Amino acid sequence: MSEFNYKEELTKIPLDPGVYRYFDETGEVIYVGKAKSLRSRVSSYFLKSNQHDRKTKRLVSQIRRIEYTIVHSEWDALLLENQLIKQLQPKFNILLKDDKTYPFICVTQERFPRVYVTRNLDRTKGTFYGPFASLRTMHTLLDMFKSLYTIRSCQLPLSQSNIEAGKFKVCLEFHIGNCKGPCEGLQDEDEYNAEIEQVHNILKGNLSLPQQYFKEKMLKAAEQMEFEKAHSWKTKIESLSNFQSKATVTNPKIGNIDVLTIVSDEEAAYLNFMKIKEGYMVATQTVEVKKKLDESDAEILALMIVEMRSKFGAEAKELISNIKPDLEMRLELTVPQIGDKKKLLDMSMKNVMYFRRDKAERREVEASATSSKKDRILIRLKSDLQLKTLPRHIECFDNSNIQGTNPVAAMVCFKDGKPSKKDYRHFNIKTVIGPNDFASMNEVVGRRYLRLIAEEQPLPDLIVVDGGKGQLGAACDALKSLGIYGQVPIIGIAKRLEEIYFPEDSLPLYIDKKSESLKLIQQIRDEAHRFGITFHRDKRSKASLISELDGVDGVGKVTATKLLKFFGSVRNIRESSLEQLAGLVGVDRAKKVRAYFDAMADNAE
Repeated sequence: MSEFNYKEELTKIPLDPGVYRYFDETGEVIYVGKAKSLRSRVSSYFLKSNQHDRKTKRLVSQIRRIEYTIVHSEWDALLLENQLIKQLQPKFNILLKDDKTYPFICVTQERFPRVYVTRNLDRTKGTFYGPFASLRTMHTLLDMFKSLYTIRSCQLPLSQSNIEAGKFKVCLEFHIGNCKGPCEGLQDEDEYNAEIEQVHNILKGNLSLPQQYFKEKMLKAAEQMEFEKAHSWKTKIESLSNFQSKATVTNPKIGNIDVLTIVSDEEAAYLNFMKIKEGYMVATQTVEVKKKLDESDAEILALMIVEMRSKFGAEAKELISNIKPDLEMRLELTVPQIGDKKKLLDMSMKNVMYFRRDKAERREVEASATSSKKDRILIRLKSDLQLKTLPRHIECFDNSNIQGTNPVAAMVCFKDGKPSKKDYRHFNIKTVIGPNDFASMNEVVGRRYLRLIAEEQPLPDLIVVDGGKGQLGAACDALKSLGIYGQVPIIGIAKRLEEIYFPEDSLPLYIDKKSESLKLIQQIRDEAHRFGITFHRDKRSKASLISELDGVDGVGKVTATKLLKFFGSVRNIRESSLEQLAGLVGVDRAKKVRAYFDAMADNAE
């Protein structure tokens, strides 16, 4: 087929806004684009070819025919472009697919409606909410519905004639209080539909209406002296308020708003979408979009505004983002600098940055799929803690003092994910009087790294402190005094909820409880605790023995210490012969020590 005569074609293209389509020699659509001025945009492909990248030059070389559709505005062009890309899937376009992999919550249209999860989007069956990119959020909603309402879970056709004919019997759900038995006509249909209406409101983000409904029910029950019912309604209000407090991401007075942020690299763009209704996050999703023609962030954002709002049924009149495309839109697009909207923007940006970093780490993991298990865990740990290097050398500190006696500390060392016991260290607390975990942590961390610096030994890749913000802060102060704060990553792990704390960050990180990286941190922490407790017990035993022998006539602390140092343990002293003792402390003292242990043995019998 002959070369495409673009000069003749360009003269026929109007200046109006619209959508253009490029065809190759087989008649297949290879690219769909939008434009504020069709002629100007299409001409740029052919008249500025020396400015194009390799991929765009390849596209232009395959164009053999151009078609276009004129629309009223650039916004209409954007809508049409979105639909055509999904319909035609041109090979040079960013792929936009009708994603049916995420589940929806369906509220059916039948008599006594059901609420269930499905991936089959059949609008004839009821009202669908979603898609839910976070299964945790979806199940939280379902669990809340179960605690607030008595919605049936069966699939019985509950027509009035079927119920009146007595075709059905109540099941276990009725007997355990999860259902009121509409299948036997035991629940009023209007009462059931009122609860379903509350479910619709919650899924739409209108939490104030269910709260008002419960409040009215509670007050009515109280007026009728039905205090148990009133308390039940109060419990439901508290449950809904608790959910709202966790789900509210900003000031409820902010109204309805959408958020879409974008960051990118050479290969892909990463976007986070949040649908906010009265301060409550109704839906959110973070996606990766592979680039095809080195598209700009503004171009990708414009296309994804339509895609994400259509996907989640967003109707807000305002959208906030980190960039503002040069595009006439039917909604207000802002880049906030201060206030609650800026907080929303920052939260969305934080999500998209973490997502991009996680994608990069996943690619790193895939690239090292043939590596050993230890490397896989360390790569995962590096990703979870956002470390710059692989934590092959980890050191963990733990304090031990029981009822304030014999304060000691322990440090364990893991290399390549395995214990390096030759590098374990015990510490007797020297500068702290009494039980003070923070001061003790400051002392031992300072002593450990002062020595490493003095001996010109390498610092670890990660320091773990057994404890929360207090212990972590004390350890950080020690690093600051040595001038190495910021050179070595340091975290604290709190025992109660296994929270990970970072310096100067008040909010903890929660790693998935099933994550191999968290299990490694727990293993290191538990090993430090075991090592410290063992040392503490030995020290208490020795202190106790010295104290006891100090009471034996003619045997003082010097003699007791000498015995412990030589024999190593109380058990070895107890089992030693008179001759062995005499060779160390003399016959007279040996007899007294031997008599002391023999008397203990007689008493035990």
